[in-house]
Amino acid sequence: MASTFSNDLKLELVTTGEKAGLWGSITNTNLQILQQAASGYIEVAMTGSSDITLALTDGAVSNGKNLYFKLTGTLARNQTLIMPNNSERIFIVEDATDRTTANKYTLSVKTTSSSTPVAVPVGAVMLLKSDGTNTTKAITQKSYFTITSSSITTYTAVAGDQLLVDTTQTTVTIVLPASPAVGDEVVIIDARGTFASNAVAVNRNGQPINSASNNLSLSTNGQAITLVYVDSTRGWAFKTNTA
Repeated sequence: MASTFSNDLKLELVTTGEKAGLWGSITNTNLQILQQAASGYIEVAMTGSSDITLALTDGAVSNGKNLYFKLTGTLARNQTLIMPNNSERIFIVEDATDRTTANKYTLSVKTTSSSTPVAVPVGAVMLLKSDGTNTTKAITQKSYFTITSSSITTYTAVAGDQLLVDTTQTTVTIVLPASPAVGDEVVIIDARGTFASNAVAVNRNGQPINSASNNLSLSTNGQAITLVYVDSTRGWAFKTNTA
């Protein structure tokens, strides 16, 4: 009887009495795969004209079996890292890409069959989990992203963004995430003390802000706010609002 392979890491499972003389090499490969899953590190260039699909190859070391994925390169389009179906995994993703500021490309992670990718905030490190069908976020270590009005006048935020906004030259519009989940947060900070001269317009993107169907204007120098998504009725609420 031919070997079978485990669902998650594709370890080779040898049938009793089979593979005479090959048990040593098969066992060594299986141990290498386990080492990959426990501590493996790989850099993945998120460049080019298509999404990046990881591999989970039967009975072999392959890139999708690593624990830590450092995403690199200059994005030329919205990019998605894709984990194959049928693998229950916990893994870490670090955003070390250069996202061209003029185009504001997005970065996300998903399972092949999932229609709801996880957005990766700029510079974040995320612990993700896959149940074999969907990938979801477990923990996000956030970073700060500077928006300078000389290069970005409209920016669409993703959950977990911490934005240092410089409005020295002109106003900036921050568009909130379109399909937020309960507990999602967006932080907006006046980086240069210029909001009174050039305000930040917060576009609610279809969701209420403090139960109101109005966009928000940040026009106080030194202002810093944290918005947290509550539900479709309350929408985005102030977690903090200081000036």
